[in-house]
Amino acid sequence: MEESDVLSLQRQYQKFSDFYFCYCGQARCQPLHSYGPAVRPNYLLHYILEGRGIFRCEGREYELGKGEGFLIEPDKETFYQSSREEPWTYLWVGFDGANCKTCLRSIGLGNGQRIFRYENGQELKKLVESMLSYNKSDEVSVFLLQSLLCQFFACLAKEMKRNVEDGSSRKEKENLYVYQALEFIHNNYANGITVGDIARYVALDRSYLFTLFRNVLNSSPQEYLARFRLTRAKEQLILTNASVANIAFSCGYQDPQVFSKAFKQQFGMTPVKYRSQERACSTKM
Repeated sequence: MEESDVLSLQRQYQKFSDFYFCYCGQARCQPLHSYGPAVRPNYLLHYILEGRGIFRCEGREYELGKGEGFLIEPDKETFYQSSREEPWTYLWVGFDGANCKTCLRSIGLGNGQRIFRYENGQELKKLVESMLSYNKSDEVSVFLLQSLLCQFFACLAKEMKRNVEDGSSRKEKENLYVYQALEFIHNNYANGITVGDIARYVALDRSYLFTLFRNVLNSSPQEYLARFRLTRAKEQLILTNASVANIAFSCGYQDPQVFSKAFKQQFGMTPVKYRSQERACSTKM
């Protein structure tokens, strides 16, 4: 059992699509109170105000306590349970939208990173209590709840930035820069970006960015960008009927001949031959 206070925004009042508030709450749990195993339809962040408990996801178990939190992602089975000796009190915020992954990456979560730490729990508690106070389904509440969700993420982003600047190891900093660079590549590879654009995005010198990529990925930024573009091109050759020229443009190549040459160099055959070969194999299966 748990003593809880919950607010859920009715779908018909939702005005946002990229990143939006769904619900929130806070609860004081009884010893061994649990939830799951269950699958959620949206994203959910829990933050522990007091006590301890466990969180399980994809075969991993995390023992968590005051000042720590965990991320639940859509369509992934999770289980969490309060401690017998020190049952936890936690708050939660549910959210969804097409841009959630990008927002989570900006605070260091997602892609397997489910656990976070935040020192000023009272700050998050006040935000959730403010959310709970806007319990009317009207236009004003919708906008206020959206602003509070952004403030919640701003707090976590501020903590992450402080950790990177002041308390993280050199390896953690390097991984973060590379992670941000990969995010930029994945979101912009079709726009003809260059290594210079990537370096400017993460605010690093090109030579230092090159060194980080070599250290973390054993690849240069240029090699990774080219490989990512060509991999996306392979997918389009198999899954669509678009022309080779259109696929080249959609993957960031301005010249289809340059694309075809790079594709053959990487995979040992032209794009046309690759498509023909893959479709012939599919027909035989």
